[in-house]
Amino acid sequence: MGSPGFFLICILHSTIALYCGVMMIFYTYEISTFGHGTEIASKLRGSTPHDQLLIQTSDSFSGLLLFAIGFLLLMMAFVREREFQSFFAKGCVFLHVLMALWRVYFERRLGDLASDWPRKVVGDIAMAASWVFVIVYSWREKYD
Repeated sequence: MGSPGFFLICILHSTIALYCGVMMIFYTYEISTFGHGTEIASKLRGSTPHDQLLIQTSDSFSGLLLFAIGFLLLMMAFVREREFQSFFAKGCVFLHVLMALWRVYFERRLGDLASDWPRKVVGDIAMAASWVFVIVYSWREKYD
């Protein structure tokens, strides 16, 4: 029997990934405007029609990848093997910590996006912490 916390965290993360993926595919400019302001959003859009098409295609594929990750998390939510759940949660913690480190070392150097990296690092750490709670809860169930 698996952990109910694992199911809930997988569903939560799946919902976030599916929603963000769809938003990246269909509403990239609007989300950029909301998050960064009109000036930076227009810079992120590109200056020539060719650049705009490449950036829009890249954003759409990134959104599709995020949507696929959300769908994968939805499928993982129904796995009941406790050892796999623990392994999967540890892998997710590792990926979120790596993403936070990438933001600290590389994303903060980008001129237009430099002001956003602290907020994103906090989000990455919060996402990793949710998986840590799953690991701790599974240890508690295992050793009680």
